Amino acid sequence: MTLSSLPSRNRSRLISLALAALVIALGLVFRAPLRLWFAGVDDKPMSAGDLAKTQPSAAPTGDIDHYTCSMHPSVKQAEPGKCPICGMDLIPISKQQQADGVVLIDEGRRQLIGVRTSVVSEGPLQSSFHALGRVAYDESAFTDVNLKVRGWISKLLVNETGQRVTRGQTLFLMYSPELYSAEQDFLLANRGAGAGSVPGDAGAPRALSFANAARRRLNLLGLSDAQIDAVSAKGEPQESTAIFSPASGFIIEKNVVEGASVEAGMRLFRIAALNKVWVEADVYEADLAHVHVGQHAHVTLDYLPERAYDARVSYVYPYLEAGARTGRVRIALANQALELRPGMYAKVELESELGSRVQVPASAIVYTGPRRLVFVDLGAGRFRPQEVHVGREADGQYEVLDGLQAGERVATSGVFLIAAEARISTAAKYWDNDVAPESSLPSPAPSRLPSSSPPPAVAPHRPPRSNASAATPVPQIQFTCPMHPAVRQAAPGKCPICGMDLQPAPGDGKP
Repeated sequence: MTLSSLPSRNRSRLISLALAALVIALGLVFRAPLRLWFAGVDDKPMSAGDLAKTQPSAAPTGDIDHYTCSMHPSVKQAEPGKCPICGMDLIPISKQQQADGVVLIDEGRRQLIGVRTSVVSEGPLQSSFHALGRVAYDESAFTDVNLKVRGWISKLLVNETGQRVTRGQTLFLMYSPELYSAEQDFLLANRGAGAGSVPGDAGAPRALSFANAARRRLNLLGLSDAQIDAVSAKGEPQESTAIFSPASGFIIEKNVVEGASVEAGMRLFRIAALNKVWVEADVYEADLAHVHVGQHAHVTLDYLPERAYDARVSYVYPYLEAGARTGRVRIALANQALELRPGMYAKVELESELGSRVQVPASAIVYTGPRRLVFVDLGAGRFRPQEVHVGREADGQYEVLDGLQAGERVATSGVFLIAAEARISTAAKYWDNDVAPESSLPSPAPSRLPSSSPPPAVAPHRPPRSNASAATPVPQIQFTCPMHPAVRQAAPGKCPICGMDLQPAPGDGKP
């Protein structure tokens, strides 16, 4: 039977089996070169110089703290070897790198966790902060309506709070016995001045003086020249005197009703002009140092979301609100269309020029309790944690007071993953609280054994044994990981898989 005589289905199966056997045979023959090729190592003999170039630069053996895997920094071993997780060669970490907290991240892992860097810059920093404000009346545009005589309101023409009035509009009519008497005196003085106007009459100047004095008295009591002329033209005093509005605006306070008795000096109405209003904003005490008169302000209101008002700070109040610990600033706004109404809430954004400052992106800052850290890019995949002191924040940039210089490069993306790795591997001094030095630690309690007795033999991390057991050889204690019992070491340390502290294995070390 030949191959061509077989059915097409069986023929295809035989061909596939033959090809598979050929591939397996080739793999067995070229196993070593293929392994070197997949590992990225040339199969040519390497000189001593080429071999040195392929090895990572490391400190002398005495300066090496431990060996770790660039892909699994939780793996830490005292001797070189292979990573128990991925099989990669372990790289040495010097004692200086361990002390400085340098983290090694290869290019592949940088792309995987999305590490990005940015240069620390120095330039003008513009700080902006927000404050909550309220629209208020312009207090300089208040006008009060009061009287200089006692009387009674005979007719009230403006009888509603909030009513709009214009200058010269009649507010109410009143009867005042004092005004009535003064008008009578004025008319009598005018008649005397007219009778004394005959040529050669020696009393004419005196009568004219009395008439002027009577007119002046009516002016001082609140009557205008037009009202006095109307009394003179009528020739008799008026029982009802009209009181006019001294300004245009809105009635915001009304303290009188029709028929009421009013006293001299009593405030009957308060009129406020709304063509200009104030916005009074509460600024936190910490921001008051950056507020000054003439500072640019940006005002928005929920009532008018499509409108924004650009203005300037017109006044900074010289006191604080005791309860809220906030200062108050005033911003004057034009209100010709009467869109701004007193009592409305407003959002105020104040801008302050801080000058040229060293700046770092806010995304580069890592908060570790009382510390602020950034990771400085040292090149070749190395990142060193650096403690910094930052000031104000503006537009996603923090002012750097200490710890960085312009031109240094820091990580701005993937920072929390770098921080987690640094905390697991090397940078414990940046994350843990300050530990008391050994000299300040309490000394162990003195031995209670007689002075003639030799000290008992103590196994590492074991309580002291009695003299009877001291002579017995103590077997070596094995340490293991609670999460990975297969990990066993003769000395304490951390689990090469999860990084947890190793614990004495139960049952080990017992006689």
